[in-house]
Amino acid sequence: MKTIKFTSDEAWQKKFAAAVRNNVNNYFKEKGISTKGNVTLVTQTIAMLSLYIVPFVLLLTIPMSIWAAILWVITMGIGMAGIGMCVMHDAVHGSYSTKEWVNKIMGGTMYLLGSDVFTWKVQHNMMHHAYTNIDGYDEDIAGKGPIRLSQYAPLKKIHRYQYIHAFFFYGLMTIAKLINDFTQLADYNKEGITGKYHVSPAREYSKMVLAKIIYLFAFIGLPIIYTEYAWWQVLLGFFIMHWTAGCILSTIFQMAHVVEGAQQFKADENGIIHADWAVHELRTTADFARNNLFLNWYIGGLNFQIEHHLFPNICHVHYRKIAPIVEKTAREFNVYYNSKPSFLAALRSHIRRLQQLGHQAGRK
Repeated sequence: MKTIKFTSDEAWQKKFAAAVRNNVNNYFKEKGISTKGNVTLVTQTIAMLSLYIVPFVLLLTIPMSIWAAILWVITMGIGMAGIGMCVMHDAVHGSYSTKEWVNKIMGGTMYLLGSDVFTWKVQHNMMHHAYTNIDGYDEDIAGKGPIRLSQYAPLKKIHRYQYIHAFFFYGLMTIAKLINDFTQLADYNKEGITGKYHVSPAREYSKMVLAKIIYLFAFIGLPIIYTEYAWWQVLLGFFIMHWTAGCILSTIFQMAHVVEGAQQFKADENGIIHADWAVHELRTTADFARNNLFLNWYIGGLNFQIEHHLFPNICHVHYRKIAPIVEKTAREFNVYYNSKPSFLAALRSHIRRLQQLGHQAGRK
């Protein structure tokens, strides 16, 4: 895989990048506060872990109807998504705490989703954040069979109605990753990424297999052993839980990058993107529902994706405060700041973008 370089002949782009960094850094200096998590993050962590674990304990210990059980597994799915967005996400970025061991433990909550930390770091931290919306590099917009998220991907007949069926396939995100972690690790090993980070593929495979066996035994094996539900009912509940989490996670992620105004790029023959990296991030990313306090709390500030992409090492609990600083700086340099006013506005924009991508032929 060719290395991507960001470069611009326009001096204002570098000035913007320096200005937005200085302005945000000055905010923390003036307030005398850490860029990492605080009490709000701790309460979020407790809430999301509780939403996931408490219903599971109730399902294992209290006899209940299948309908009540379904409500609890949906609640678990909501909690699972919350763990991914509020806890694991910050921790794997190193923004949960100033202490690396805390970040490592909280990043390990990824295993509660049945997924692998290393493959997530590569896909999300290395590829998505470094090469946002760049064809062939950002796996978040890579070809996904019945869903076309990149304007450069081949257009198929099935994509015509993707604005309808996409959300069903979004729900398969976390359950697919149970298997995809293995193929991703194989790909990353082939590309030399494991060697670059001094990761032993054999050791990583062993950890992955062990973690998934424990996870599947806990969330499928224990209910089969200790409850009166039939095995197929347990598997159905497991699927509903994962589908709920996957649909929430995928939709939130796509509403930040596959919406109107969020551009997509392809590097030239020399592997160059003709823009400063910070400018590129604003061109490819969107905020939404910035004034929705509950949404911001539940999804771990992922409605402030512009701020997150520019400052992934800053914890999400600070995004509401630094967003006006970033927006003001962007406007001073005439950089488009893509912000949707509400959740529904962003969702409608995503659906319209799916419609466009389902009808428009690809670009060369």
